[in-house]
Amino acid sequence: MSKSTVETIARILKVLVTVTFVCNLIALPLVPGLVLIGGEGGVPTLLEVTAESGAPGPLIFLAVCWQALWRVWREPYSAMLALFLLFSGVCTAVILWQGRRVLDTILRGEPFSLENAVSLRRAAVSSFVISLAALVRLVFSLCWYRSLAPLLTYNALFVPIFAMAGLLCLVMSALFRQAAEMKAENDLTI
Repeated sequence: MSKSTVETIARILKVLVTVTFVCNLIALPLVPGLVLIGGEGGVPTLLEVTAESGAPGPLIFLAVCWQALWRVWREPYSAMLALFLLFSGVCTAVILWQGRRVLDTILRGEPFSLENAVSLRRAAVSSFVISLAALVRLVFSLCWYRSLAPLLTYNALFVPIFAMAGLLCLVMSALFRQAAEMKAENDLTI
């Protein structure tokens, strides 16, 4: 691929990662409300509230999310779900930001830099933290329901997926670190 093709792809990816990062930051404060709305017997459904009040849906949604900020912590299961989603959302924001930093170095024409190795290592740590949080939530769900049903949920899937993503980022970090060191040695050679 030519340099302009790589730059074009990197620019498109940077825009997509930035949009995803911003959407992630917007969604984080809404997590407790979404947990409460999705919970059993918490707040009336959004459509019922909108139909009764005549207020615009997004305004009602934000009001319900704001109200849920304190109510969601009363029940252990909804508190655990909200905490897990908030924690995973923050770690995902870190991963996206590190991906954005890697794309910045590619756009500068310095893909083999130690900065990329550090960014990929941070992304690996965040992936491992999400995997560990999913494992904690899975164990909590197994104890809460006293059945094997939670093994068939997305939490059980998050554990190996994010562990593998963390391992992949660690391998990529080591490769970028070694490439940066080889490049630095090569630049010193006459």
